[in-house]
Amino acid sequence: MFPCAQAIPLLQRGHHAAITLSQLQIACLLANAFLCTFPHRNTQRPEAEYHNYPSINFNKLFGYSKRKKEKLRAIMHYFRVVTQEGEWKHLPFTFSPFLYQKKLQKLHVTSQGSIEKDGIGMLQVDFANSLIGGGVLDSGLLQEEILFLMNPELIVSRLFTEKLADNECLIITGSQQFSSYSGYSDNFEWTGPYEDQLDRDHWHRLKRQILAIDALHFRNRRDQYNMSHITRELNKAYCGFKKHHKHEEPDIATGKWGCGAFGGDAQLKALIQLMAAAKAGRGLAFFTFQDKGLTKELQEIYHLLTSEGTTVGKLFKLLDTYCTRQRRAEDSSQHLFDFIRLSITPSRSQL
Repeated sequence: MFPCAQAIPLLQRGHHAAITLSQLQIACLLANAFLCTFPHRNTQRPEAEYHNYPSINFNKLFGYSKRKKEKLRAIMHYFRVVTQEGEWKHLPFTFSPFLYQKKLQKLHVTSQGSIEKDGIGMLQVDFANSLIGGGVLDSGLLQEEILFLMNPELIVSRLFTEKLADNECLIITGSQQFSSYSGYSDNFEWTGPYEDQLDRDHWHRLKRQILAIDALHFRNRRDQYNMSHITRELNKAYCGFKKHHKHEEPDIATGKWGCGAFGGDAQLKALIQLMAAAKAGRGLAFFTFQDKGLTKELQEIYHLLTSEGTTVGKLFKLLDTYCTRQRRAEDSSQHLFDFIRLSITPSRSQL
């Protein structure tokens, strides 16, 4: 018997809502998606009923390619195991302007490890597509798609989550990791089962919280040096980082959000997330994914900012000035951290 006693509600733009599903309910929904039994979800034409929702049927995974073969290995392993809980929250929030006297929170930067392996117990950032899950059911194999393959229960969120607006995020609590992997993109491989040993909360959910926030896609990298775009990214990050309960909430595990295929400047995105975390009152663990140069640069600029008592508001004004200079051809080559270093300690920087 199908264990859903009523229709699954939809998470819609502009509405704060939560959906709680058991692992058995999720498995049944994903089994239907694998068999492509959601007939109204096969098109995203503008006039279609669900045009603003991601695809959920698995039909695009059934064409042959090395990527899809490895994806199906992870999916089939999930179905083998799961036939033996999760909460989704759609949390709209708008925060503007960003001129506050908040000091920066604690920061840990490392080039080693990963968000999902070394961010256990933290709020783990999913570098999301605005259509949740991105290309997980097609050929995509970036951070979000790999996360959804290792935790296939996340895929069910595509059934009911509308395309995220600029002031919305999605928080998923309690998903289980079923598989291990190696590589990335064309080098991705399913490497076998994963035994999830996380503790459970009082609802018997695994203590794993995943935050989906979508970054802007910049086809021209210079387009991001615009204060309207920076404010949008600050609002998006703060929407996810903001504390939603009175009790203590964990720090955030993140990294180079929107800095791969989306063309983001890693220095800029690091500062944006640091500012949003400061306003939210949370510490940040920043994984640079083997980028030792960024690790060193971010540690140095953070030390400078904190030693000088730089506030979020002061940093916002510095970004505004930097963006103005980036629009001038003669100033466009200066890196953001170099500009901040010269702006905060001009006399020392010239010694």
